Amino acid sequence: MAKANQKLAESLAKLQALQRNGRRVFRSRDLTRTHRERLIRNGFLREVLKGWLISSSPGAREGDSTPWYASFWEFCAGYCQDRFGDDWHLSPEQSILLHAQNTVIPKQVVVHSRKGTNHKINLLFGTSLYDLKQLDMPPVADVSVKDGLRLFSPAAALVKVAEAFFKRNPIESQVVLAGVREPLDVLRLLLNGGHSAKAGQLAGAFRRLGRAHIADEILGTMRSAGYDVRESDPFAPEQVLGVLPAAAAPIVGRMRAMWDSMRGAIVETFPRAPGLPRKKTEYLRSVDDIYKSDAYHSLSIEGYSVTPALIERVRDCPTFRGK
Repeated sequence: MAKANQKLAESLAKLQALQRNGRRVFRSRDLTRTHRERLIRNGFLREVLKGWLISSSPGAREGDSTPWYASFWEFCAGYCQDRFGDDWHLSPEQSILLHAQNTVIPKQVVVHSRKGTNHKINLLFGTSLYDLKQLDMPPVADVSVKDGLRLFSPAAALVKVAEAFFKRNPIESQVVLAGVREPLDVLRLLLNGGHSAKAGQLAGAFRRLGRAHIADEILGTMRSAGYDVRESDPFAPEQVLGVLPAAAAPIVGRMRAMWDSMRGAIVETFPRAPGLPRKKTEYLRSVDDIYKSDAYHSLSIEGYSVTPALIERVRDCPTFRGK
């Protein structure tokens, strides 16, 4: 009869196969009941809701939310695609945040779909998903898929968000605006919808970011089509906005925009260099402690992955009792 360690090694081999290409979210049907329950008991899997599992760490601390937050968007993409097919999308506001590489986990994600039931689905650690029934879905051209998430395209999202969004989220707005090299897609949406007020806001935003040629083209095209467009800057006057290169990757633009907006406050409050520590032994000990903590959190963020070496250690450990 196979021992507990050998049985767990077999289950870990099944999980390793599923984790290829960095996958962290699984359906219950991806594993047999025996393997699934064994991996949950030993802390390698955690149930999100019935039928859905995420990778976890057997050494995770009580109440550690990192594995869930690291898997959150992958879960949303997989769950919504499984339930709604291609008939769903996230809001314009959430679309801009994700296009700008702001992946902060909200308390609730609203999913728009014709198949929605206006129902709240409670998830781990106080997060939730709300499936909002929406009959009118955006045209295919206005939707883009990013990491499995169906989002409004950058141009469509910029046209649809309220003016207040630019003040609340200047960094993300700046990053997405910087990614617009030519205003053709933006102008198509503005003209088709007759969005004269939004045209004025976007023209003001582009001019504020040093893209005067795009601002002028938006104003000229809209006015030539008979619309009365009045340019207005949607950003707050005190907000510090730098000029981002259009060719920069969104994450690079985000880092630069964050530095431009925060540099002044950081320079004012940054402490003087402490110099070399007097108690070298204590200092090195604290560095070791910080290293262990950082390594733990880094592993949690990247996702706990089963390796062949781990499987062999479990298989070769005769004293392992399992759960």
